[in-house]
Amino acid sequence: MTDIAPGGRRVIAIDGPAASGKSTTAAAVARQLGFVHLNSGLLYRALTWWTIRNGWKETDPGFARRIEGLRIELRVEEGELRVLVEGHEPGEALHGLDVTKLVSAVAGLAAVRRATLTLLRDAGARFDLVCDGRDIGTTVFPRAHLKVFLVADATERARRRLLERGVEADAEAIEREVSRLIARDRADRSRALSPLRRASDAIEIDTTRQHPEAVVDQIVALALERHPDDPSPGAATS
Repeated sequence: MTDIAPGGRRVIAIDGPAASGKSTTAAAVARQLGFVHLNSGLLYRALTWWTIRNGWKETDPGFARRIEGLRIELRVEEGELRVLVEGHEPGEALHGLDVTKLVSAVAGLAAVRRATLTLLRDAGARFDLVCDGRDIGTTVFPRAHLKVFLVADATERARRRLLERGVEADAEAIEREVSRLIARDRADRSRALSPLRRASDAIEIDTTRQHPEAVVDQIVALALERHPDDPSPGAATS
């Protein structure tokens, strides 16, 4: 499919809580529209991975300076933006348990938010982008071409997360994962910087009982309905 907005950069912002289907949906939408997909969570996970790898503590006095001095790169590979920190790509380590436990705390730090905000907005200036995360439509690209907020029942989200990990989704495992997701939701919604919330102009889609392809089709249709002369999304001036 050709670019829906020739000559200009477009950003489709897809937000929502953990395991609501953001990244899978965003990747599929990007493929259909010929856009680049960026999962903003990978940036936070990459920085978290680096802090663990180097024994940094977010409570260290020099933590912010270290983060600000890091060389972080985004490279396009097959329509996906990959994250490298100081020339290293974390790979599967991004989704390891150690990173998962710490990423929410690291992502809430001002120095980390500043570093990732700059990278995300730079990507939005360079590419027609489908970006997913928790504050894309509210903070990162408040003038996005299209904003979508995905939601799903906590039990369904827990089931999906377990299946992603290759873990049997029995009743006990689901109950434990529901507790983890609810705690993550609470942390994301209550953090001082860029909390998780639906932008006032975002379209909410409940993915609980919908086939993934149906969700993708809805978002692609919404994107194609938008007038091609709408202002470029970019970053809002303040």
